Amino acid sequence: MGYVAPMPHLVRRADLPTLESTRDGRHRVDLVTEELFGFNDLQADHITYRPGDTAAAHYHVGARHIWFVSEGRGTFHVDDETFEVEAGDVATAGDGEVHWFENPHEEPFAFYELWVPAPKETIWVREDDI
Repeated sequence: MGYVAPMPHLVRRADLPTLESTRDGRHRVDLVTEELFGFNDLQADHITYRPGDTAAAHYHVGARHIWFVSEGRGTFHVDDETFEVEAGDVATAGDGEVHWFENPHEEPFAFYELWVPAPKETIWVREDDI
């Protein structure tokens, strides 16, 4: 086994990678990534949807997905099912299950998103809808 760099004990909020969606107003903060912590058996982020935001349908290869709704209400689509979710709910999708969220409400909708392990690949259902 080769050298493994020690994991940081603290990463400040200002040092966490962020992403602003080019599709709509969604905002993502990466919380646990291989680049930050040196392992890929877990990946996590926090995503906020503004009113009207919606993600593109997609699925992940090699990972199970878990969401902890932290704020507001939204709509969760997984394969052929649709669920209304709200703060305190937990949603899941398995390896290869097509999923996406949307926020049809007037208040922000946010969740913590975990992959176990980190996905090997993300497949978009429609390339023109990323």
